[in-house]
Amino acid sequence: MNWIKGIETALEYIENNITENLTISGIASEINVSAFYFQKGFAMLCGYNVGEYIRMRRLSLAGSELLSSDIKIIDLAVKYCYDSSDSFTKAFTRFHGSTPTEVRRKGAPLKAFAPLHIKLSLEGGSVMEYRIEEKKAFKVMGISREFSYETANEDIPKYWDEMENCPGGKPVMGMYGVCFDTEMSGNRFRYMIADDFRAEAVTEKNLEEHEIPAHIWAVFPCTGVMPSALQKINRRIFSEWLPTSCYEVSEGYNIEHYSNAADYKDGTDDPEYYAEVWIPIKEKTSI
Repeated sequence: MNWIKGIETALEYIENNITENLTISGIASEINVSAFYFQKGFAMLCGYNVGEYIRMRRLSLAGSELLSSDIKIIDLAVKYCYDSSDSFTKAFTRFHGSTPTEVRRKGAPLKAFAPLHIKLSLEGGSVMEYRIEEKKAFKVMGISREFSYETANEDIPKYWDEMENCPGGKPVMGMYGVCFDTEMSGNRFRYMIADDFRAEAVTEKNLEEHEIPAHIWAVFPCTGVMPSALQKINRRIFSEWLPTSCYEVSEGYNIEHYSNAADYKDGTDDPEYYAEVWIPIKEKTSI
């Protein structure tokens, strides 16, 4: 899949189905990519997560329709996929700064949010280090939790803090952060804080286990203070590497591989702290 073209196709699909029940997994299937990578790539290229973008487009269109027709507010709410007029009014007011009633009766101002169009612009060239590595299947053990694509960026760091301060000590050291989304549906995915598999530890600590299948991976080294360094390398992967490489994402896994923080003077705040991002890949079938 051409990454830029794929996101543009997804934007067109959203626009053509804006009043339908849109899910991240459903949109991702339209461009034949996993929901996790679609959500992540969309956010990196567009500056909004998918849910935010859909919500703002719906509220922008609802505002225009409120002024140009005599449609009832409850019917407008249902049309743009809100469960009630109250939830619609709250969202409408947060976005536009006025209630639907104030807009209709008093002519209060509205805000417009135009549909996005993706264009790849070439700027000053910079070197991006990566390697292609074929790995055999391997097993991990850990503790996982389901997350919403929309709030994962805020919720997953809190999950790491929770594990760090777990009563009785950390159940796992946290060598890996593993995202699984092939097994999920709708707008959620599973994330595991994990270590290399040890059968005795799984039994002793009542941990989950999972086998990561054999695959070819693009491995991106990341050096710097966490999580900002990791966020920066992810932005570059989706905005620079994927759009121009001869590879595309293959499976619904994303792995962060972390060094032992104890090996660094300032732990994960050390400017020399090292981590990696692993993305399963295959050669592009089309340009």
